Amino acid sequence: MSTTTNTTVQVHRVYIRATPERIWAAITQPEWAEKYGYRSRVEYDLRPGGAYRGYANQAMKDTGMPDVIIDGEVIEADPPHKLVQTWNPAWIDEPVTRLTFEIAEGAGGVCSLTVTHDLAGAPVTADQVAGRLENAGGGWPQTLSDLKSLLETGHSMYV
Repeated sequence: MSTTTNTTVQVHRVYIRATPERIWAAITQPEWAEKYGYRSRVEYDLRPGGAYRGYANQAMKDTGMPDVIIDGEVIEADPPHKLVQTWNPAWIDEPVTRLTFEIAEGAGGVCSLTVTHDLAGAPVTADQVAGRLENAGGGWPQTLSDLKSLLETGHSMYV
């Protein structure tokens, strides 16, 4: 996985042996999102202007997190190739950021998934999603690695 990190734009790319449709489903469907990364349910209304919500799992709720931990708005959805949305975590008081998922089909059944997170004006969010904050998880690098493991083996890295 390649990673470029700064406080303005982070680009993370992973190569996954899976179809674009399967990767898309893993990003946008609640039953998939609960199996990797932070293991939190998501809801998408995949129309421009539609709502995005990321929900706290039980461990997060036990620490006092609200039910909806991240909200946003869908800007563009082109299944199964591109999703652009805003991203607003409830626990950080910073400007809303912009998140883009791009799925490109490659040779031999391998697709690239590129996550571009525009973090202008949001340095704490940038540190968290890069995995640089202690006790805050591994950010996009860990989440994408776990997604790859799940799609390729049927198991999370943490099973």
